[in-house]
Amino acid sequence: MLEEKLDALSQMMAEHMANPFPPGFRGRDVLDQDMVLLDADAYAYAAGALEGPLDQRRHAGLTRVTTVLAKVLPAIGDEYAAKYYTHVRDMVALAAEIETLRDK
Repeated sequence: MLEEKLDALSQMMAEHMANPFPPGFRGRDVLDQDMVLLDADAYAYAAGALEGPLDQRRHAGLTRVTTVLAKVLPAIGDEYAAKYYTHVRDMVALAAEIETLRDK
């Protein structure tokens, strides 16, 4: 089951890299969150989860990014950007699920 989830995360990350960043969101803040940094942090934590168990600091970062994405998603009015960041949210949610499986 863990291997299947790792494969799915790898696929989601590849899809994410293939999608262009939302126009107009470079340098834009949504609810005081820099959207470029949020995207980069989310990808970095997902990549860390793909490589192996996250240490305590990175696990806390993954939790923070997941919470922030849940907060900012409803505030994104642009349709493409909302779809893009929904994919980012789903990617970090899967990374968190993988980390939970590893903890068992």
